[in-house]
Amino acid sequence: MNYTIEILRQKNPDSAPYRQTLSYTTDDKEMTVATLLKTLNADPDLSDIDGEPVRRIEWECSCLQKKCGACAMRINGKPRLACDTKLGEFKDGKVTLEPFKKFPVVADLIVDRSVMFRNLKNIGLWLEKEARHPKKGEDVAYEASRCLQCGCCLEVCPNFIPGEEFYSAASFVPTARVLSELPKKDKAEILGSYVDKIYKGCGKSLSCRDICPAQIDIERLLVNNNAVAVWKRFI
Repeated sequence: MNYTIEILRQKNPDSAPYRQTLSYTTDDKEMTVATLLKTLNADPDLSDIDGEPVRRIEWECSCLQKKCGACAMRINGKPRLACDTKLGEFKDGKVTLEPFKKFPVVADLIVDRSVMFRNLKNIGLWLEKEARHPKKGEDVAYEASRCLQCGCCLEVCPNFIPGEEFYSAASFVPTARVLSELPKKDKAEILGSYVDKIYKGCGKSLSCRDICPAQIDIERLLVNNNAVAVWKRFI
């Protein structure tokens, strides 16, 4: 099958974005978008549909096994992982690749997602000393630990704007893990940050739940966090 791949490209943060269309033929419906990009970049004579040479396509990857979140991008308008998206899904042969819109573009499909980590730092999500999971919170901690920090949830969240007060699911999911480990007397500071940076700004649309590539039970973690932070039902 012949695939038409349209990529929104940008050479660097200061250059103007432009679209470039390529053609690729394969019968392998199991080929992922990640493998497609690696294959295209391996062709030293790659050209677009107009015969113009194509410079190397900039994108990020690491594990290619749906474990790290590095290859997150917009695929046909939807935030997804390139390693978890197969060409066989595109029955019409049209594939559109774009960088996330809520983060600064570094180059092509690479964006700067450092705001997520700044937000975690601002909340204070770390342990000052060794902690042990209480039996009651083990399942919550495990569920929260599966977060990839890919940013897909932030891309679709109607309340999240980078640099503003609401931190969204990329922060409240890891918060659930830390809250499950801390003893009651050590939760106060994080609970205050949670109320200010998450609870007050969340509109409960749960768009994050529907888009999460790890299929984390985000609603459950949100309910758990609210119970602890707002209603003082300590786990």
